[in-house]
Amino acid sequence: MFRKHDVEAGFSQPLYPGMLESPELRWAFIRKIYSIVALQLLLTIAVAAVVVTYHPIALFFATTTPGIVIYVLLIITPLIVLCPLQYYHQRHPVNYLLLGIFTVSMAFVIGLTCAFTSGKVILEAVILTAAVVVGLTLYTFWAARRGQDFGFLGPFLFGAIIVLLVFSMIQIFFPLGKISTMIYGGLAALIFCGYIVYDTDNIIKRHTYDEYIWASVSLYLDIINLFLSLLSLLRASDS
Repeated sequence: MFRKHDVEAGFSQPLYPGMLESPELRWAFIRKIYSIVALQLLLTIAVAAVVVTYHPIALFFATTTPGIVIYVLLIITPLIVLCPLQYYHQRHPVNYLLLGIFTVSMAFVIGLTCAFTSGKVILEAVILTAAVVVGLTLYTFWAARRGQDFGFLGPFLFGAIIVLLVFSMIQIFFPLGKISTMIYGGLAALIFCGYIVYDTDNIIKRHTYDEYIWASVSLYLDIINLFLSLLSLLRASDS
């Protein structure tokens, strides 16, 4: 009885100083978001694993004209789905349907990205991503309990993303070699580490209860982009 009471007491304490809303409701919201993100990651791993292990799929996308066209469509599909998802993120079950399409298309892109990468590099990127995400999440909750606010990171991270996008465009049209790829991967990893802290802080303090889909998408993209950044960095250093 006392153990059960202690656990429940932990969920009834404020997550940060000056918290005015119900801690139980906020914890329920947080659990819902992390449950959705966990399902998204499991679906991503399952689809990507099929693409990586069944080589004819990757060869179809890499060597045939229809495959290349479909690959381009898969790349832009998440961007297209984000528009209606922003509009319907509060409408059930349309929001979950759009979220599923978004996740599956992202999973195919990730699988095709990993298809021509060594298993050792993929495993290293997965382990590093998991360690960083868990560490930063625990740190953000700990820091929020002690009154720290990471909302100030928003403008800096937005500016950093613009720099990253310009850098990636330069890399596409004017490849600068292995060193620049490693610099890009390291810079991107640092930026998305910042986004994990920023979006986790938003989940704790700022997102309303009906924004669970949009909050899940933000955190999922942070994790996936961190993984892809580390994969790019490790792949360049391994070559």
